[in-house]
Amino acid sequence: MHSAGTNSGPKGRLDISAVGPRFGSTKLASAAIRGALTLAVLCALLLIAARPAQAQTETVLYNFCGDNCPNGGGPQSSLISDGAGNFYGTTSYGGSGYWGTVFELSPNGSGGWNETVLYNFCSAPNCADGGWLFSSGLIFDSAGNLYGTGDSGGAYGYGVVFELSPVGGSWTETVLYSFTGGSDGAYPQYGVTMDRAGNLYGITEGSSTNQPSVFELIPSGGSWTEQTILSGGDVYTGGVAVDAAGNLFFVSVWNVYEASPNGDGGWTATIIHGFAGPPTDGWVAYANPVLDKAGNVYGTTNEGGAHGRGTVYELSPGENGQWTEKILYSFKGGKKDGDWPSAAIVFDAAGNIYGTTTAGGTYNNGTVFELVAPAGTGSYKEKVLWSFNGTDGAVPDGSLILDSADNLYGTAAGGGSSGYGVVFEVTPLAVTTTTLTSSPNPSTYGRTVTFTAVVASIVGAPPDGETVSFTKGKKVLGTGTLTAGSATFTTSTLPVGTNLIKAVYGGDSNLAGSTSKVVNQVVNKVATTTTLTSSPNPSAYGQAVTFTAAVTSSLGAPPDGDTVTFKHGTTVLGTGSLSGGSASFTTSALPVGTNLIKAVYGGDTQFAASTSNLVKQVVN
Repeated sequence: MHSAGTNSGPKGRLDISAVGPRFGSTKLASAAIRGALTLAVLCALLLIAARPAQAQTETVLYNFCGDNCPNGGGPQSSLISDGAGNFYGTTSYGGSGYWGTVFELSPNGSGGWNETVLYNFCSAPNCADGGWLFSSGLIFDSAGNLYGTGDSGGAYGYGVVFELSPVGGSWTETVLYSFTGGSDGAYPQYGVTMDRAGNLYGITEGSSTNQPSVFELIPSGGSWTEQTILSGGDVYTGGVAVDAAGNLFFVSVWNVYEASPNGDGGWTATIIHGFAGPPTDGWVAYANPVLDKAGNVYGTTNEGGAHGRGTVYELSPGENGQWTEKILYSFKGGKKDGDWPSAAIVFDAAGNIYGTTTAGGTYNNGTVFELVAPAGTGSYKEKVLWSFNGTDGAVPDGSLILDSADNLYGTAAGGGSSGYGVVFEVTPLAVTTTTLTSSPNPSTYGRTVTFTAVVASIVGAPPDGETVSFTKGKKVLGTGTLTAGSATFTTSTLPVGTNLIKAVYGGDSNLAGSTSKVVNQVVNKVATTTTLTSSPNPSAYGQAVTFTAAVTSSLGAPPDGDTVTFKHGTTVLGTGSLSGGSASFTTSALPVGTNLIKAVYGGDTQFAASTSNLVKQVVN
């Protein structure tokens, strides 16, 4: 299992550490943050302001230049931040000794970023200082020291746990522990976690000749004592999470474990979930667990699930130490979804989940995804926020950190200008609001109605020339072009009744799309006028009399074939069909005297009904 090269395939040992606090918080060097993977820090991730689901844009902050390059290459770990705007991370290889680096990335004041290598591994004779920082994330202690793991090197060649301490303007490396390859394990890869007492926890992957292990390093009088929590029996992967009670959570390829203090300085470890594999469960877990405030455990599996492409899972504690698993999402792969997640997840305050996949997406180079939390009892909805195309990164192995401005930061082990990986930022597009009005409202059938959409954002109106679509349900009625943030659409074909109209702005590379509230556009029927005449008038008893009704409106006559009813009081004498706006009825059965006759047009779907004047038909 041990390898000197970067492992960028979907099943490789990729970074799954999630030690970064939210960027923008109090500076780590002055905060009590011992245990960056403890529940306290994980809960801090939950306190970041919620943001609405929206599209994103990606920026490469830094391109690494490779194996034989001083700045290193193949970053597989997550980043951490010092709260002052600087990021810290590791590269798997490269640097002056070719065995990896610890780097700092700082804004240069001109919109760009400068990388500083804080330490080059294999600087000591025989690489006693360690090297090959595969997937080793970093953590800070309260004094501003950095801690991590080296996959190889050390006194016995089986890897180290190291500390980097700032001294003046440089950093000094100290090997806290060199693994022997015995029961303490070999080849630590996923960084360490620190609890509130300052103890460090991590895992070693081992090899065909060395057992994997879960270990604890205990500080004592300026030195560190190693205690093996578990050794052999499984292939442990990922980092270790610590809850507020001091319990440890970690994973293997097949299981999720909890280890609790046994009261005698040792540990009792139990399997709280065994992965069953597809199609009902995931398997091959590389991501360290993440805890929420309720004690639920979250993670990803690289494979398995309904489509065999990996999962995001949740484990919830129950009675008698029983845990219940729920698959929150099964990845589908392909161009529209991610594939093979290997990194841990992060939350926002609304419970939305963010992470990376090492493959899939539009270009099959991996994705940044969001699982939008259900409003009630529904399921999570997945959104691909970014698909890597190679030039902007590829194979994002590490977990993400989320800052207070809703930006996501991470590393990709491959891609970039030289093909050796990048540090990237995924930025939410500026939120827009679209407001829709109409005039006149209500309107009359056949008359012109103008809809006006105004699109605004905190960065101003969208550029002139962009399009707004005006819709009724799923049907697009028409489009308008934005000028100074406003677009109009005019129509005279809306049907009679209440029409539910919306305006949709699709967004661009800087602005998120938005949809207006529904405007209830009321369209009334066209008013009509019915005029009645008779001939002859007066008439003689028994003589035929013809009544003629003319129906008109502002849109002209109603359609031919509509009916007009002729009445004597409440008695219907007969009907006539309109032709060219006129209908007639002839009768010779009127009684002697003055007969009060009227014509009633009943209307249709567009024309309103109307009743004529009374005609006094005199019969002698």
